[in-house]
Amino acid sequence: MDKNIFGDRLRQERTRLGLTQEAFAAIGGVKKLAQINYEQGKTLPDAGYMVSLAGIGVDISYVMLGVPTSNSLTDDENELLVGYRRLDLRGRARVLGVVEGIADAPASAVAKSGERHTQVIVHGEIGQQIHGNITAPQTIHVGRKKK
Repeated sequence: MDKNIFGDRLRQERTRLGLTQEAFAAIGGVKKLAQINYEQGKTLPDAGYMVSLAGIGVDISYVMLGVPTSNSLTDDENELLVGYRRLDLRGRARVLGVVEGIADAPASAVAKSGERHTQVIVHGEIGQQIHGNITAPQTIHVGRKKK
């Protein structure tokens, strides 16, 4: 088991539950320094610690294996998962592409006012169809092919 990945997942669960390192450590029966070491991937906790955390709703399956249990997901996450499982292989690939694209979006894409400014540059021929209202200012240049 990669200690760093374990530590990251443990930290995610602690923050999901809204607990400080000190409070989380106390629930697990350890000192704050031990909690810090677990989250930094320096050491791994014992089974008693994990059992204590399971008692407050920590998703042990996620922390240990990276596989969340369905009862630890929010309603939105459950709805997404159910919809994803209904998709064929092509649909799943599209969804994963969208998620990766959103996750990789640079923070600078969001302006201070909270508005999103995006520039799309396309080289080559494309076809596009837009459904719905377009509210952003847009300029579309249509010309002939470059020679």
